[in-house]
Amino acid sequence: MKKTILVITTLIAFTFAITAQDTAKAIAPLTAATVYFGYGAELTHATKLQVTTNTKQIIINQLSTSIDINSIQINVPENVALLSQQFVLFTPTYTTTINAIIKKYQDTITIIQKEINKNGSLNNIEEMILEKTGKLIETTINATTVKTITSDETLKLINAYTVRIEKSKTIIFKLKELNDELYEKIEVYNKKINDATIVPERNVKSYGQIILQVICGKNEEIPITLSYFTNTAGFTPMYDVRVNSKTNDIKLVYKAAITQTTGIDWKQTKLTLSTSNPHWSGAAPLLSPWYLQQYVPQLYSAIQNDNYKAVNSIQSLSINDNQLQETVVVGYGIKKEKRQMQNSITTIDPSTLNKYTTLSESQLNTNFEIDLPYNINSNGEVHSVTIKEEKIEAILKNYTLPKLDKDAYLLAEIANWQQLDLLPGTANIIMDNTYIGKSAIDPNSTADTLNLSLGKDKRVAVKRTVVKEFTSTKTSGNFTKQNFTYELTIKNNKTTAVDVLAKDQYPISNEKEIEVVLENTSDAMVNNETGVLTWQVKLAPGESQKRRFSYTVKYPKEKRIYNL
Repeated sequence: MKKTILVITTLIAFTFAITAQDTAKAIAPLTAATVYFGYGAELTHATKLQVTTNTKQIIINQLSTSIDINSIQINVPENVALLSQQFVLFTPTYTTTINAIIKKYQDTITIIQKEINKNGSLNNIEEMILEKTGKLIETTINATTVKTITSDETLKLINAYTVRIEKSKTIIFKLKELNDELYEKIEVYNKKINDATIVPERNVKSYGQIILQVICGKNEEIPITLSYFTNTAGFTPMYDVRVNSKTNDIKLVYKAAITQTTGIDWKQTKLTLSTSNPHWSGAAPLLSPWYLQQYVPQLYSAIQNDNYKAVNSIQSLSINDNQLQETVVVGYGIKKEKRQMQNSITTIDPSTLNKYTTLSESQLNTNFEIDLPYNINSNGEVHSVTIKEEKIEAILKNYTLPKLDKDAYLLAEIANWQQLDLLPGTANIIMDNTYIGKSAIDPNSTADTLNLSLGKDKRVAVKRTVVKEFTSTKTSGNFTKQNFTYELTIKNNKTTAVDVLAKDQYPISNEKEIEVVLENTSDAMVNNETGVLTWQVKLAPGESQKRRFSYTVKYPKEKRIYNL
């Protein structure tokens, strides 16, 4: 019998051992994150764990709670066969354990409570004695019995009962005092219990799990790397434009405003910022035959209800092929350059920044690979990350349009701006280490130069006035003729020379009855299609120059022009 029990026990223990070896668990720390322009990020995890030939299942913990399951990529050694993978959302449960000191306090309170109960019972006994003693005295005195009680006997009886009553009252008083002290002790121990149980709240956070079904060839420690796409992170570009007004030097500081709510905190994670986005459609548009159709209400309604589409492929450039071919374009890295980088939390000497950021360009996007660890919590807050700082070649000039705005604006005219890898974003304008406002950078342009507004320049004064002696209205015959003359006065109040681009306009007519003649332009560049006049004015320090232009408008006298 004993041998049978021993065999059964051994088999049960062996079964549990096999079950324990069947599953291997590991936490895969986040090692790298590629954050995309707009929203989206690719997260990469890596871990090592011990497996045996009995391992059938691997569970990897601490992953993002929002994963595109179609994007999951898992790398395991060749001697591990990966059969299947499954993503699940896991919420851990924590068991509450009683602190040893709390248990001691609770046991002490239990003992005190028993003492209080005991004292309460004794108190009740004494109160019953008091009650019965009083009734006994009253009954003895008032009893009508054959024997007559003398005064001396009555006094002795009263004195005896008085002593007993005093004793009971004294005992009741002492028991009450003792219980009060015991209740105070309970309050003290309850406070100690509360103080011992006040601990930082543990937020139970869900996290992602990937469950792998595997076949392992041998007992060993294996590395596992996995990556996936999540749409709960992203970045928007920001810029600092730093201008030195004395030397006209301009520095462009690239920044990224990163946010993430992936469900896991990024700790000591290397970042790559990509100008592309997987959400952008990768399918090139296709043309289908365009058939003209006369409008017939019944037929038109039927066509609208049809959902058929012509199927086509991307044609190759060879027009001799009878069969349409699909053309696939693959982008390879063109060049890598060392750029500057600054952590938004840890300050790094600018002279050493170029050691940490690598710029890689392909035919479709640009990646800024940052070889620095970052900590970004999963709370949706904005983290400003400095990518690089670059000195740009730009021509500073002032721009003024006094017809609409009496102020002059300082512009930076940037040539070859396509090489700057710009994205649409806001720019903080900082001139001579003083913040003066915001501007916008919009690289979605086909122009050769990019004009960046640096804000109002109060040191260039502009004035637009009507020259009254050359402005008049005359009517002759059937026509009215109006003469207009304006004068622009531009003064440089700086200690350095400036180039000013001034613009104004004259009206243009698209009616034959209304004639407009531009008479004087002061050597302005004229756009006859838009009526825009442009002057390029060079001003020495303290210099002031004037520009005049005049035009006449002739129209039938019975007509009125409301916007002249």
